[in-house]
Amino acid sequence: MTRFALAPLALLVAAPAMAQGQIGTIERGQYICELPGDAGSQVGVEQPHENFRIASASRYVTEEGSGTYLRRGDVVTMTSGPRNGQQYAVISTGFLRKIENGEPGRLRCYRRGR
Repeated sequence: MTRFALAPLALLVAAPAMAQGQIGTIERGQYICELPGDAGSQVGVEQPHENFRIASASRYVTEEGSGTYLRRGDVVTMTSGPRNGQQYAVISTGFLRKIENGEPGRLRCYRRGR
């Protein structure tokens, strides 16, 4: 097989990896997670058991322990540790929404300082 015949095959193999988005990081600091409140009370109701801290370019820390994460495009996936498998949609810098049933859900997490 010539190298010209292999070029289309290489593009097909690379396509799924490229579709997942570029690898990146999220800002370091404490992320406070909350559910929306209502008009008659608080704006948000903190969910302390969901809070986490980004400690370095690929590590997070919770009350239960620490682990690693991977950001691909606008999706952050916890890849080890107590939150292994959980995903968050990056809405903007320092603002995430936990993905539930494949869609950004009600739980929101915002960055508060380092």
